[in-house]
Amino acid sequence: MPVSIVVGGQYGSEGKGKVAQYYTRLLGARVAVRVGGTNSGHTTLAHEHDRVVLRQLPTAALEPDVLCVLAAGSYIDLDILTAEIDRLGLEPGRLVIDPGAMIITSLDRDAEKVSDLKQRIGSTTSGTGEAVARRTRRVSVHDLAGAARELAPYLAPVRPLLRGMLDAGEHIVIEGTQGFGLSLLHSPHFPKTTSRDTTAAGALAETGLSPFDVENIVLVLRCFPIRVAGDSGPFGAQELDWETIAREAGAIGSLVERTSVTNKVRRVARFDPQIVREAIAANAPNVIVLNHLDHVDAAARTGVTARATEFVAWVEDEIGRRVDLLGHGPYSLNEAMYREPSVV
Repeated sequence: MPVSIVVGGQYGSEGKGKVAQYYTRLLGARVAVRVGGTNSGHTTLAHEHDRVVLRQLPTAALEPDVLCVLAAGSYIDLDILTAEIDRLGLEPGRLVIDPGAMIITSLDRDAEKVSDLKQRIGSTTSGTGEAVARRTRRVSVHDLAGAARELAPYLAPVRPLLRGMLDAGEHIVIEGTQGFGLSLLHSPHFPKTTSRDTTAAGALAETGLSPFDVENIVLVLRCFPIRVAGDSGPFGAQELDWETIAREAGAIGSLVERTSVTNKVRRVARFDPQIVREAIAANAPNVIVLNHLDHVDAAARTGVTARATEFVAWVEDEIGRRVDLLGHGPYSLNEAMYREPSVV
């Protein structure tokens, strides 16, 4: 069955949003599903050099004629969702929300802000974790999307909708959030994790589809993994600063990255093969994407270089898998890829 799941293999911000949008185009997918909550932002391109950060909608919302879906496993902040709908001019016919999705309330956000989560695990305090906890406690049906009058034009059961699309032979792309190293269930760094499972299986469960529906699992990596600011957990490799990366890459200007949710400077480290090997074991991907080659060699933004090729070869040797796609820089979505994807 034609379902493709895009997930992260490190600690988030691997470039899943751009890859999910790329695969939506590549496969001619008619449906894009975003899982999880608003505690992560996915950056993609509306057109060349026009960056868009989405915390609620799938990045394929920027593609014409793609149906966007927030499934029962989604956690919805009404203010953030409304702002993204307005920004993209998304009509009700382009968005479907399952009545069983959970609403993140102001009380959820406030509870996280006054807790010690930010200091203890580097939480973004988006309220997602508190909403997950309330759902686990099975507090009230009034906390579900079906009870939100603002969402009435978008509400419909998602599972039968997706099943009908699959029966008609349509492709579906599921856009996972964060990365394997943050999985509540499988990260080696608990409790420095997020509030849900971040594997392909976890994303699929939140969507309501069967493992037999999956055709592709796309694992996205970056050359230098990041974590959010603060005490967000250990890296398995040497932690660096952005100035060192820029100097080693021969970059002109700063490479400093900030988180799309809290706007704090991201922590960064050298590539750690161990966490990626664990992600491969848990997800069994048939496609691996390696982004940010320009952080290895700034000249790689305009094409493959010997230095970048050497780094990719080292990564492949360390993780025991071929890298299928390479991202050369922040605007590489519309550029020719170094290698052809294994699914075409």
